[in-house]
Amino acid sequence: MTSRRHFFHLLLHSAHLMEDELARRLKPLGIGPRQARVIEALDRMGQVSQARLARAFGITQASMSTMTTRMIAKGYIARQSDPEDSRGNLLSLTETGRSLLSEIDTVWSSMDAFAAEAIGKERFESMAREAGALRDALGGTRPGDE
Repeated sequence: MTSRRHFFHLLLHSAHLMEDELARRLKPLGIGPRQARVIEALDRMGQVSQARLARAFGITQASMSTMTTRMIAKGYIARQSDPEDSRGNLLSLTETGRSLLSEIDTVWSSMDAFAAEAIGKERFESMAREAGALRDALGGTRPGDE
C-alpha cells in the first residue's frame, strides 16, 4: 500500500482539532463555535433577516432557523416579523447576547495564543494570512462583510 500525504487532510485535521479546543473553551459560556460566530456576525450586521444571515454563513435557511431557535430560547437573540416581508424574520442580539461579545473575543484571543504557542508566533501569523488568502480566493468572506 502506498502512503500518500494529502495537504488538504492536514488542513482539515488541524481545523478539527482547533474547533474541538474552541468548543471546550466556549463551553463555560453556554455556547458553541457556530453560535459564537452568529453572535459576532449579528453584532457587525445589526438587525438582519434570517435569510441574509443564512446566506452570509453559506448554509440553508432551515439550518439557520434550527440554530437561531436554540439561541432565541437561550435569550441570546431576538426574532421579530419583518415588516417588509410577511414570511420573513429579523434577528438581532439581545442584551444577554451582547454581553457575551467581550467573553467571545477573549476566547478568540486565547485561541490565537494557543496556536501561536503550538507552532510559533511567526509561523502562526503566516499560516493565518495564507488561510485568509485561500478563503478569499475561494470566494469566502467573513459573515457580515459581503
